[in-house]
Amino acid sequence: MTPRESHLVELVDSSGTAIGSTTVSEAHTAPGQLHRAFSVFVRDPAGHVLLQQRAAEKTRFPLRWANTACGHPAPGEDLAAAAARRVAEEVGIEGVVLTSVGVYAYYAEDPSTGRVEYEYDHVLVGDLPAGAVPRPDPAEVADLRWVTVGDLLADLGTDARAYAPWLAGVTGQLASSSGSSSGSPSASAFPERSGDG
Repeated sequence: MTPRESHLVELVDSSGTAIGSTTVSEAHTAPGQLHRAFSVFVRDPAGHVLLQQRAAEKTRFPLRWANTACGHPAPGEDLAAAAARRVAEEVGIEGVVLTSVGVYAYYAEDPSTGRVEYEYDHVLVGDLPAGAVPRPDPAEVADLRWVTVGDLLADLGTDARAYAPWLAGVTGQLASSSGSSSGSPSASAFPERSGDG
């Protein structure tokens, strides 16, 4: 188990109210426990978003393409600060100013590892700072690529299994946002806890 698996996450109810805490490992052990998470998109000046291919050693959905960075705030931790920290840790981009664009709540099982995602996922977006060059951590990221949101949504419709199961939902939040923040989920995907999303 990686050290990150022992970190604490914040358990929440279906409206996002904190109700306790547990470890990353316990939250992602079937049948899973609903907890606060975040998914970040970093945009370049042309409006492309940076995708990462999750590293092979990830315990959930390895080698699937996902948004720029993902993670969990510690219980009580500021969401934007936690998300900016993970952008720096995963893809080596410092100083991104992030804005919330919504929440995507979902459940997905990873058939290859038996682990689950059961997340109240805050979606954040920020612009690539001038002069910044991504420097991904190979323990976190296998590859990177820039793509337009339109091309990403089209590809998600034709090759969904190449992507993490939450990516369609969080990309939908990004595409439909007007830059205003949202405190409650405007979309969700809580299936009958079967399949991989």
